[in-house]
Amino acid sequence: MSTTIPSITLEEHFTSEAASKVYGSASSDFGPAIGAKLTSLSTSRLADMDAGGVARQVLSHTPFRTAPSPKLCVAINDELHAAVDAHQDRFAGFASLPMQEPHAAAAELRRTVKELGFVGALVDTHSEGVFYDGSEWDVVWEMAQELDVPIYMHPCFASEEMMRINYRGNYPEIVAVGLGAFVFGWHVETGLHFLRLFAAGVFDRFPHLKLLLGHMGETIPYMMQRQERATGRWSHLKRPLREVWRSNVWVTTSGTFDTTPLALLLKVSPLHHVLFSVDYPFSSTEMGKKYIEEIEEQGLLKGEDLKAFVSGNAAKLLRIS
Repeated sequence: MSTTIPSITLEEHFTSEAASKVYGSASSDFGPAIGAKLTSLSTSRLADMDAGGVARQVLSHTPFRTAPSPKLCVAINDELHAAVDAHQDRFAGFASLPMQEPHAAAAELRRTVKELGFVGALVDTHSEGVFYDGSEWDVVWEMAQELDVPIYMHPCFASEEMMRINYRGNYPEIVAVGLGAFVFGWHVETGLHFLRLFAAGVFDRFPHLKLLLGHMGETIPYMMQRQERATGRWSHLKRPLREVWRSNVWVTTSGTFDTTPLALLLKVSPLHHVLFSVDYPFSSTEMGKKYIEEIEEQGLLKGEDLKAFVSGNAAKLLRIS
């Protein structure tokens, strides 16, 4: 049975004490129940992992309301390292990086991988509306390529300007916040960011860069055929979109427990670039467990392919067991 396959999950969040002192408590942003799970890095988290058959979580910080300083990122990463060190067989770490300061971000990526043993970084998809396709961020991509670790591009809250231009309308503010976040904006903005990196030639300059996208690929797989045709006219690029997608991008299922988009994702991505994830604690490990069972029952993946999806691909990408 699939439930006996221990999973490795890659988009699993926590909130640090250091960040709470700057931005306020996790409970104020996400409510007391989720807030309590976000701040737990031991007993209750481990119990939830056991309930969902999760062998190892790769922990990363929740999205930031404003760009974190280099000093704050160091404090967050040191806090995370202590938790990973206390549970080395259950946790691994993705670094937080001060992406608004590219040289500091590259230096912190190197420190966390070389000194703390982190397996990559997870970064907000923009810093208060600023994306990372400028040449000043080449130092970050070069460092990630040199260290051979992935950068997970994760959705984050819309800036005030983004909210004003794109998401506020003839409906309550709570609706606008939803449109700018998990309903739509988070996903299309992250997909757009990948396309911006592609258009700026980042993957030409750094052909071995590894990028992770969550939520079934942040809308890109659905549009792949049309985008491939349109971007094929861009003569300034050396590599076509589909080649970059299949070579440089890994995709997780985080927070999306639906076999229909997974079937599509498996048509446009190689199996070894598709990875199971939960998006804990915003989704439960039990939901993830049921999803694996559904995938097997429908015959979408089974046997060795299912094992690769559930844990093997992540273990190979991150070089963990």
